[in-house]
Amino acid sequence: MTIQRPQKVTIKDIAKLCNVSTQTVSRVLNNRPDVSPQTREAVEKAIADMGYQPSALARSLVQQQSFTLGVITAGLQYMGVSLTLNGIAEESEASNYALLLKELPRFDLTNIVPIIEALMARHVDGIIFAAAELNENVELVQAQLPATCPPIVFVKSQPNERFTTIGIDNYGGARQAVEHLLSIGRREIGLICGPIEWLETRQRRSGWYDGLAAAGITPTQQQIGIGNWSAASGEQACAELFKRYPQMDAVFACNDQMALGALHYASSHGIRVPEDLAVVGFDDLAEAAYFSPALTTIRQPLRELGRLAVQTLLQLINPNEGQMPPVVTTMPTQLIVRDSSLS
Repeated sequence: MTIQRPQKVTIKDIAKLCNVSTQTVSRVLNNRPDVSPQTREAVEKAIADMGYQPSALARSLVQQQSFTLGVITAGLQYMGVSLTLNGIAEESEASNYALLLKELPRFDLTNIVPIIEALMARHVDGIIFAAAELNENVELVQAQLPATCPPIVFVKSQPNERFTTIGIDNYGGARQAVEHLLSIGRREIGLICGPIEWLETRQRRSGWYDGLAAAGITPTQQQIGIGNWSAASGEQACAELFKRYPQMDAVFACNDQMALGALHYASSHGIRVPEDLAVVGFDDLAEAAYFSPALTTIRQPLRELGRLAVQTLLQLINPNEGQMPPVVTTMPTQLIVRDSSLS
């Protein structure tokens, strides 16, 4: 006896059932806006009822796109990198795009061309460069891009009028932190920063410096400790700061992990937080509210940053009217006040 295989539902079947064109069904499948709500609802119901499964290969052939985005990154062990990638993955999934991830062996890779060419060989429709900017590494990448490179978005890099960039207002966030500490009466404000070659470090250090200068305080090198983004380095930096800057009554750490290290140092040395030392971090990790005491911090929208990177790249890939010029977007931060800096 011959077993009859169930016939595969096609886009034509959906169109016939809904009495619409196949183009209309395609618009619904691709989440295009030019479909009435009533028609969209009817088509989506038919798709669900009939168990239609769109063919990725057919979609690629018809629209001459791979519906795949390339992502170049480095430092997946860092929380900021992983949260940004979470946002990229979520938005890509919601937009029916696959991801092809290339992790650089180090941040300062001198030749990016093989990585770009490997992505182009897989026919990616666009690229998100999401590795942190250290010294001139991003500038070097931009200078090496081949003329045939697909649309590319740079994440958390220095704004450049020749390329689309999306970043965080690190400078403004640091000033928010300093202004908050000044508002609760602190004047001796130290800084625990990350490695100086990182763009985020330099931007947040500038915000700290200018925030103090605006209040008539001239910061000195004695007030700066340097870590490597880890909690252990934050603890060590805090210890060194108190040795050369014993009057310190507040500290701004350039990420939450180093702030956690500062809290640990204070706890183990009988320094009361916030009475003797107010502490502010930068990130707003999910765990920050559970530090002891709960950490005041600057929230940076990293997951939203990743989502916006995908949305912006898709606009470059599928412009509504002509070619889009490069755009620069800076996402704002938010001060989250908790127990570590209560007045």
